[in-house]
Amino acid sequence: MPDSPVRTVPLGSSGIEVTEFFFGGAAIGGIGSAPSRIGLGMKTDEALERLDEAYEVGIRVLDTANSFAGGESERVIGRWREERERADVLVATKVGNVVERGQETISLAADHIERQLALSRSRLGSVDLYLAHGFDERTPLEETITAFAAAIDTEQIRAWGCSTGSVHEVETWLLAADRAGLPRPAWVQSELSLVARSVERDLLPLLAEEGIGFVAYSPLAGGILSGRYLTDDPEELPDPAAGSRLALAPAMYAAAFTLPNLARVAALESLAREREVGIAALALAWLRRHPQVTATIVSPRHTEQWDAVTDAASMDFDDALAEQVAALFE
Repeated sequence: MPDSPVRTVPLGSSGIEVTEFFFGGAAIGGIGSAPSRIGLGMKTDEALERLDEAYEVGIRVLDTANSFAGGESERVIGRWREERERADVLVATKVGNVVERGQETISLAADHIERQLALSRSRLGSVDLYLAHGFDERTPLEETITAFAAAIDTEQIRAWGCSTGSVHEVETWLLAADRAGLPRPAWVQSELSLVARSVERDLLPLLAEEGIGFVAYSPLAGGILSGRYLTDDPEELPDPAAGSRLALAPAMYAAAFTLPNLARVAALESLAREREVGIAALALAWLRRHPQVTATIVSPRHTEQWDAVTDAASMDFDDALAEQVAALFE
């Protein structure tokens, strides 16, 4: 990628190289895993265009899940891979969410993993990075990790990780893997943005100490950090636009969508103007510079939104700017 500002970085101590931005497929065919939101995301043609654009800006990892839009996200990404023949693109997908008839809660049982990995591979063509999508308290951890280890041994995947894990859950995974002499999680995926920083307290220090990668999702908090919700009235929250992530999944962003946070975003806008970039670019650049963040998942819905990614990747985010941005959101 000689002309791309997007860097390649190690995924923790796994020996796997990834790009510092992943393209997220949660909005392909729906919005996340909720059956009620199937059909509300990007249509197939839109998604194929965004995938082309992701490749053009230098992104070489695609992130999805078997539960996104009932499997449609995986199917579209698999179609793109087959049609474009991009051998240098890695795919990360997830297992655990409710997808099977009769399944009532998260399942990380070995037989469930075996069935769902086969389905994901049939849709995607292959799977490189595989994540536990949640935490299954009913299945012994050794059973789950043994299933992931078997998938690595048979070259069905290259590494496994966990998504949305608390520090306690991650510690539990690590202890179980070490006790059984099995492969540890190579990375953890969780929410991190300027308005959602709870993982900085204990999860990120643990991962850094253990040599485990970290991938941030929801970096713009459903658009809050894009500036689209700034208004002339600082005393009233605006109504989210119809069809936006904030409108379709309000509970997911309720803690971040507050008047104090919008005031912080307004202050961030001033810093962005000084550097002739958008608010979203500055928010993404903060994550890019974060010493404990391996990569960030981005999901532009429109072509022009890639500017925030390329600006973030090429921005000179110095110590002084880092301190100014951090001070706004402490």
